Order: sequence, then structure tokens, then C-alpha cells
Amino acid sequence: MKKNTGLTLIELIIYVTILLTLLAVTTKIFSSLIDSQLETSQTSSVEQDSRYIFARLSSDISRATSITTPSLLGQTSGTLTLVINGLNSTYSLNGNNLELSDNYGLYQLNSFGSTVSNLSFQRLGNASGKPSIKVTFTLSSTAKRNSQSEVKTYSTTIGTR
Repeated sequence: MKKNTGLTLIELIIYVTILLTLLAVTTKIFSSLIDSQLETSQTSSVEQDSRYIFARLSSDISRATSITTPSLLGQTSGTLTLVINGLNSTYSLNGNNLELSDNYGLYQLNSFGSTVSNLSFQRLGNASGKPSIKVTFTLSSTAKRNSQSEVKTYSTTIGTR
């Protein structure tokens, strides 16, 4: 008597269906993981850049002996010029990058993972007091998830000492 050890067509179809189902589920899991990682990366880049920019602005504005631009109370400008230890420090947009220019060089303050837009500096305070600056800007991540990037608008007021 001959023993039959091969597969029937029905068994083969069942095995292929199970394999394809497992492959589809695995692909969906990996796709979700990649989307989640990209979303985390977007948020992280925007949040880290905002913290660094605010820390740098707070440090420089509080150390400034004078604020040259904007010069008048209530005036809003796209550029902030401070005098720190007798040297000019200027914050401005160059394309989509926030840059600090001083006597020592030019520094990009946002990372390559984000862009800056809608930058404004408004001088606040009163004529006899120390000035404050209201800083407003929008940060956008350069990485896109589902063709959208992380976009956040920030605003704070920082005073001189």
C-alpha cells in the first residue's frame, strides 16, 4: 500500500490564507509603530526647540542693558536688537530659521527638525520702568505625518532686570 504524504489543494489554500493574514497583521503593526514614532519625533522637535528658544531669549533679554529694536513702547517688530555688555545681539528670521547675530557670529536657534514663522517682538512697559518684550512665534516640524506637520504658536513676555 502506498502512503500519501503530499498536500491537498484545500490544505495549501488554508496555509497560504493563514500566512497572508499574519503578514497583513504584522505589516499593520509595523506601520502603526512607524507613525507613532514619527508623531513623537515631530512633537519632540517642536517642544525642544521652543524650550531652547525661550531659554536663550530669557537669558539675553534679562542681561540686556538696553533694547534698541523695537524702540518705542507698544511697537512691534520682526527683529529684536539688544545691547549686552556693550555688544549688539540681533534676533531675526532668515527664511524659516530664527537666527541670533552678534559680534562673534551668526547662530541658528531652531534645529533642522523645525521651522519658525510669524516671529514678532513687541515692546511693553512704561516710560519710567524697565522694558519688557512680548515674544510670539510659530514652530512647525519639518517631518510630516499623513501630509501634516506639528504646528504650535508660542507667546510669552520677558522683562529686563
